[in-house]
Amino acid sequence: MPQPILFGLETEYGIARDGVEDLDVVAESIALVRSAMEPGVRMRWDYEAENPHHDDRGWDVPELRQDFDEADYFEQDTHRELTFAEIKSDLALGNGARFYNDHAHPEYCTPECSTLAELVAHDRAGERVVMACAQRLSKARGATVRLYKNNTDFRGHSYGCHENYLLPRALPWERLAAGAQAFLVTRQIFAGAGKFAIEAEDKFVSPHFQIAQRSDFFSELQSVDTMQKRPLINTRDEPHADPCQWRRFHVIIGDANLSPFATRLKVGTTALILEAILRDPKRIFPELADPLDALPAISRDARHRWEVKLANRRPSTALAVQRDYLAAAKELCDLSAPERAALVVDWEAVLNDLEADAMRCRDRLDWVAKLALIREFQAAQGLADDDPWL
Repeated sequence: MPQPILFGLETEYGIARDGVEDLDVVAESIALVRSAMEPGVRMRWDYEAENPHHDDRGWDVPELRQDFDEADYFEQDTHRELTFAEIKSDLALGNGARFYNDHAHPEYCTPECSTLAELVAHDRAGERVVMACAQRLSKARGATVRLYKNNTDFRGHSYGCHENYLLPRALPWERLAAGAQAFLVTRQIFAGAGKFAIEAEDKFVSPHFQIAQRSDFFSELQSVDTMQKRPLINTRDEPHADPCQWRRFHVIIGDANLSPFATRLKVGTTALILEAILRDPKRIFPELADPLDALPAISRDARHRWEVKLANRRPSTALAVQRDYLAAAKELCDLSAPERAALVVDWEAVLNDLEADAMRCRDRLDWVAKLALIREFQAAQGLADDDPWL
């Protein structure tokens, strides 16, 4: 019987200050995080167990993009009047969260959670913590400091909302990765945050609405990296637990959600699918012919048909793939807890509504709410679909 799955979120926030075009975002991020210092907050973190080079597939990679970035940051940081610890400002908050400066972004990490209600509450608490810090810093700066819970600057630079799932290590890595891949690519139909842009690495390409913010930025199937040649399945092996018993499934493909419903659905369905894979490792889950091509194609499909090809070359849709995973969850997972039973009901209802008319989900899903607002603005202003104003 599989062990209970723990999960948590790591959210990097975009930061800006009114009236400052060339903002030192590193300094601003440091100042924002340090404004959280209050009774019960400790600036301490143990990095001894962290090894970002260790790969879940059984080897260590010689170098990562972040190695070069860290070297550049180190050179820049030598000119700051702060120690390494002060620059990192790695805070352990009283609620169990981690809050720190991830160089150009303040990052809030929830504590480990065992229920979806707990996770959503901690994610919302994180929003309030960073908001309070922004208000304090705005007062100190004499100008409004703005935070953005998004995943792109619309100039081709993406930052993450990562998910973590603690799983038994007994399951072979390749079975886990193969079983989860098609689910992660297609779940954007309900988990995407939406944006009005097509981007490539380091550049804006064209105005166009798509349902997910991160889908422009992935080019590998599996990799230990998170900053360059981003993978659909991240293989970083840092369980933050006994490595002989546990692995951390580190998901970097998702968007940051403002809708608590979407956050719950994103993490909850992913946890169910991981449990289903654990319960029946030999089960054949859906497999896409070209997942790297399918990811942006689904995101950019203005018709919301979300057509894909399966590995056997048969045509399908993201909705059909999700229904296959839903059926597996119903068959294999323990749904006796009311929270889990309600999750499956909501999952199926959302798929039904997306198939009938996506606008039915405007009260629950980020990308649909965003698209509805854009369409209303378009109609009021008489704007074409490719108008840069949008």
